[in-house]
Formats: sequence, structure tokens, C-alpha cells
Amino acid sequence: MDIRSIIVCLIIILVITGLVIAMLLSYVGKLKTRLGEQSETIKKLQEQQRDKLELVESSLNPHLFKNILNSIQSHAYQTYFALDKLANVLDYILYDSRKGFVTPKEETTFLQNLIEINKIKVSPLFDLQVKTKLSDHDEFYLQALMAPLITIDLIENAFKHADIQSSESFIKIVIELQDGTFSLTVVNKVSEKPPLPKQKSGIGTKTLNQRLQLIYGAHASIERVQKDDQYFAQLKIRLRDYKTEMRSA
Repeated sequence: MDIRSIIVCLIIILVITGLVIAMLLSYVGKLKTRLGEQSETIKKLQEQQRDKLELVESSLNPHLFKNILNSIQSHAYQTYFALDKLANVLDYILYDSRKGFVTPKEETTFLQNLIEINKIKVSPLFDLQVKTKLSDHDEFYLQALMAPLITIDLIENAFKHADIQSSESFIKIVIELQDGTFSLTVVNKVSEKPPLPKQKSGIGTKTLNQRLQLIYGAHASIERVQKDDQYFAQLKIRLRDYKTEMRSA
């Protein structure tokens, strides 16, 4: 191969090499541009995510604070509500119970306050039903013919013997005044756990029976029945008959 051929080959090689280098440089330039664009895109996405995160955090913190505040407010209200009911119960025990007799309205209000106080210690899932069937227009509603605290034993026993932390347990209370007869009906599911033994256990029941007999005689009755895991107690006081007998006496 002569010198001319060699020179031509070298020129061709140099040209091809130059083209390859130019292509590589162009590719590298485009790659850098693309990488730069991707980097900018990533930065923008990161900034957007950061902005969104800050927005979420700024929204979340007040929301959590609001929930905590509502919880505190709820407990504060429950505490105030309980203390208010307790004050009413204490007033009734200290003052109204000293009267010889109270009205069905006064005894029922005391009973409702007592139930509300006991509701504080029961599970939120506990089934507690209270129904009142009394009319303001009933002729005996405002007549002082009820012995004060005569209803307390049935309510205390229901909360004492029911499993108040079980969602499967229940207490049903019906307070009624109809045709001159006051009645209190309490049904509860008896807890499988036996109550703690007390030396003075049963005194409330015994006292109630004695008071009913001494005050109302045949005009009052109390029924207590347990069937399987349910306990039924019903107090009835025939106020009309009792008033008639008192007038005759």
C-alpha cells in the first residue's frame, strides 16, 4: 500500500472518529440536559410533597388538638353533670327524706338522679334502659303520699348484681304512675361473678320490707323473682287506696 492510500485511510479513520466523538458528545449533552430536567422535576416533586406534608401537618395538629379538647371538655361536663346530680341526691337525703311523705314527682326525680350517678361507672356498651310513665296531670303526681327513699333498694341491687362492664349485660327500669298506683319495675341480668360478701348485706331489703308493711300495710307489695340469669323486682304502692284509708282513719 502506497503512502497516498495510507493517508486516505487515516483521513477516513479520523473523519469517522470525529463523527463518533461528535455523536458521543451530542448524546452526552442531551443526557446531561435530560438528567438536569429530571433533577428539576424531582426537586419540584419534592417541594410539592414537602408543601403537601406541611399542609397536612398544619391541618392535622389543630385537628388532634381539637379532639383532645373535646375529650377534656366531655370529661369535664360528665364530672360537672355527676356532681350536680350528686348534690341533688344529697339534698333529697338530707332534707326531703326528713319529711313524713313526698310526692311521686319528688321521689321519681331522686330516682332519676340516682340512676344518672350510677351510669358513670358502667361500660359505654352496657344496655341501660329507663322509661318513665308519669303524667303531670295525674291527680296523685303532686300529692305527698310516697315514703321518701322507698325506691332506692331496687336500684342499688340492680347495679350491685349486674355486670356493669359487660356489653352483654343489661338493666331495664320502668317508673310508672297509673290509676293511683305507683310502680317501679327493675329487670337485670345477674352477673356470673358473685358480689363481694358484706357483713351488713341484705339490710336494705329487710328495711324496705319493714317500711312497706309499717307504712302501707296491704296497700303495697313487692315481688322478687330470679329465673335463670335474669332478676325481676317490682314495687307497687296503691296510693289511692292508701289515701282513702287514711281519710277514713
